[in-house]
Amino acid sequence: MDLLDFLMDEDRLNKFTALVEFSVDLDQLENGEYMISPGYDSKLAALKDELNAVEQQIHDLHKQTASDLDLSLDKALKLEKGTQFGHVFRITKKEEQKVRKKLSTHFIVLETRKDGVKFTNSRLKKLGDQYQKVLSEYTSCQKEIVVRVVDTSASFSELFEASAGILSEMDVLLSFADLATSCPVPYVRPDITPSDKGDIILEGSHPCVEAQDGVNFIPNDCTLVRGKSWFQIITGPNMGGKSTFIRQVGVNVLMAQVGCFLPCNRASISIRDSIFARVGAGYCQLRGVSTFMQEMLETASILKGACEKSLIIIDELGRGTSTYDGFGLAWAICEYLVEVKKAPTLFATHFHELTALARTDVQQSLSVATHGVANYHVGAHIDPSSHRLTMLYKVELGACDQSFGIHVAEYANFPENVVALARSKAAELEDFSHQSTASYDLKEEGSNKRRKLAYNADEIAKGAARAHHFLQEFSNLPLDQLDEKQAMQHLRELRCDLENGAARDCPWLQQFL
Repeated sequence: MDLLDFLMDEDRLNKFTALVEFSVDLDQLENGEYMISPGYDSKLAALKDELNAVEQQIHDLHKQTASDLDLSLDKALKLEKGTQFGHVFRITKKEEQKVRKKLSTHFIVLETRKDGVKFTNSRLKKLGDQYQKVLSEYTSCQKEIVVRVVDTSASFSELFEASAGILSEMDVLLSFADLATSCPVPYVRPDITPSDKGDIILEGSHPCVEAQDGVNFIPNDCTLVRGKSWFQIITGPNMGGKSTFIRQVGVNVLMAQVGCFLPCNRASISIRDSIFARVGAGYCQLRGVSTFMQEMLETASILKGACEKSLIIIDELGRGTSTYDGFGLAWAICEYLVEVKKAPTLFATHFHELTALARTDVQQSLSVATHGVANYHVGAHIDPSSHRLTMLYKVELGACDQSFGIHVAEYANFPENVVALARSKAAELEDFSHQSTASYDLKEEGSNKRRKLAYNADEIAKGAARAHHFLQEFSNLPLDQLDEKQAMQHLRELRCDLENGAARDCPWLQQFL
């Protein structure tokens, strides 16, 4: 149903309005009661007239009784209706003393309480019974008519569903237009290109973060170009803006494809069929799923579902396990995404060793040179005198040259002795160099000797290829159809095959295991 059809159905909407006005008792509606109008049905109208007539006789009897007892109407002699006695008269105990003689001879006392005396007579009791009988018939007739009215109204449901769809779509489009024109910096219209030819180029901001009060958002450009920067590895300190940047790209691509203008100076986006995101940490305690297991399940769904036309966003993959395991998984997953999925990817990580994927010799050994692996980092400045860390929130080309974890801890006002010990221990364990792909220094207990484990590109390529094959086999497991014991058995078999195969001759893969 389009807008023209919606306007043409205005006559049906008018018919529904007339149905409501004719069938609903608008007078009772003012009192908060939803009743069928007596004029809707002849039988209901007759019962309503009969009910009004009986009610009028009761009121006439009320007046006559007040006159017979010489009491003022409503003020001294009240007419009440309850579930226990029906229609009754009530007077105060003070007034009862004045008319006690007449009450005993002409009326029946029903109840005597502090708030007064309730009484009736044969005439009032007869009229009350008659009123209840007619009211019961009237209520039953109301229920029957309500069913008919509801059935008739239900025939308009298709019209209202279609109208609601049109109105909701108009509401969304109006919101898009209002957003694009009312923001401090007007949004721009993106250029949409085919998924198999175009690149993703964004020169803008995150629409939610920049709208916050007190936030001076620093915009960043993203250029995902085939063969050059189609797969971006983003490094940098915590709180430096990596997560905000990759989410910014995902949000802008989504906004462009739903028809919204973007908070950019320029935007050119190739159509994506889906956006896969592995962002944030979480666990499901009720299902017994840990943070790392949840991360692996989400990553497995990406490895299964993504394709060349997808957009992949991954943040801090592998942080839920040991350094060696996390790095090995991250390397193998990156290689699989680059070689097999070939989708534009933003991969934010603290594993600086992953930046070696962008080196020419590593790409040639991994056969990924044509898929555009590029390194980016978020800038940070350390004051030489005070060692104070300042976040620049600017995404720049190239890999990050150091880790800032201890600086962030210092920024959080850790005790000085804790920071000093952290620096010394980090110096023992970390010996990262741009010239080596991965190296780790482990200080032996009770000795001043250091043992360096270094692997060249060929060893890493060989081990990563086998690990990649292992991950592919893992992603093909029907985990949703297996219970925990069956899943663990399959995993043990896969690991056993890996340990008894390529891992024997590959130190890097042994360390990965």
